[in-house]
Amino acid sequence: MKKIAMFTMGTRGDVQPYIYLSKGLMKAGYDVTLGTHPCWRGLVESFGVHFEPVGPDIDIEEETSIIRGRSKNAVMNILKTMNFIMKIIEGSSKEVYEICKGKDLIIVTHSQMGAVEAGVLGIPKVNVTLQTEMIGEKLRKQKFTEKLIGGFISKQAAKPTNKIRKIYGLKPVKSADEEMSDKLNLIPISKFVIDRNPYWEAKNVICGYWYDENEEYTPDEKLKSFMESGEKPIVLALGAMSFETAADKAKLDMFVNAFKKTGQRAVIQGFRKTLENYELPNTMIAVGSIPHSWLFRHAKCVIHHCGFGTTAASMIYGVPSIPVPHVLDQLGFAMQLEKKDVATKHIKAKDLSEQTIIAAIEELNSTYAVKKRNAEAISSKIASENGVNEAVRLISSVIEEK
Repeated sequence: MKKIAMFTMGTRGDVQPYIYLSKGLMKAGYDVTLGTHPCWRGLVESFGVHFEPVGPDIDIEEETSIIRGRSKNAVMNILKTMNFIMKIIEGSSKEVYEICKGKDLIIVTHSQMGAVEAGVLGIPKVNVTLQTEMIGEKLRKQKFTEKLIGGFISKQAAKPTNKIRKIYGLKPVKSADEEMSDKLNLIPISKFVIDRNPYWEAKNVICGYWYDENEEYTPDEKLKSFMESGEKPIVLALGAMSFETAADKAKLDMFVNAFKKTGQRAVIQGFRKTLENYELPNTMIAVGSIPHSWLFRHAKCVIHHCGFGTTAASMIYGVPSIPVPHVLDQLGFAMQLEKKDVATKHIKAKDLSEQTIIAAIEELNSTYAVKKRNAEAISSKIASENGVNEAVRLISSVIEEK
């Protein structure tokens, strides 16, 4: 049985896609190991995937929320968060190296973990890219100024890679691309959502979203009763952006008051600290972690931060969005939704207020029929792609080639 390993760092949204991929590979007969933060052991193992702890035993969502709480500047927040994660990745290299031993293939996730270690061990690798802006246009003739700017960006992007290469006595690379697979780079996004760039090399393949169509979930009686007691609710799912180290009543008030004034029922995820001493009206309910496959299907729309996972899920399950991106990559995913006319105009995190939320809800209501129809049409097309199966097929071709 061929052995495959992959590693990822970050919040649940950074882990979930690779759980789905792991399950698909296991179904195809591969022995799969998924390595990530110790705090995600329960999540990974609940899907029957072999888990290996990598890095310090911390609550990653709490740690990143502490970083965000220290500054109101979105750019500084993302830079500090990335630096924090990269230090963990660098410090985890020896653990990753040991887990890689004896494997037949390393899948290098968007966190780039395992790329250097696979190279040192002589193990073939496959890459995964979530942000298409990170893929170089190798087939396009660049102008001199573009080469200069591209060279500078490549040099900066290679710094984390070179820190890990130094551990193994390797010379630095000029670009992180030098550590990428020369065989396959998977892009787990629907071809009905993004177009393939004609200047990409052939190894860059859009394979479709990774998700489990048959994911099982049974709501408790309280949630079931709420869902059946009225119109479909808005789901507020800001992901890690709603994880707090201290109560943030003012932020939750914005949403609750906006829902009241627009007559919307709502399901609220996150805001754990605030909700400990917060009384919601009977038209709203607070819930914990619930699979998007169930929750989004029962929603009128979803207000979300446009992480990769929630953006994908909104289209997979055919539900319109009100995007509230907090950082740069989330803005990119929000624009994907706007381009497909399945979302309202996004609300910038710095502009978030009761008034802007009300305006977005009113925009959604006035255009709902069109946005819902567009979302359902994309959902139907996505289902035809079988993204996990296509990824497994492509990965298998690389293993067989070896």
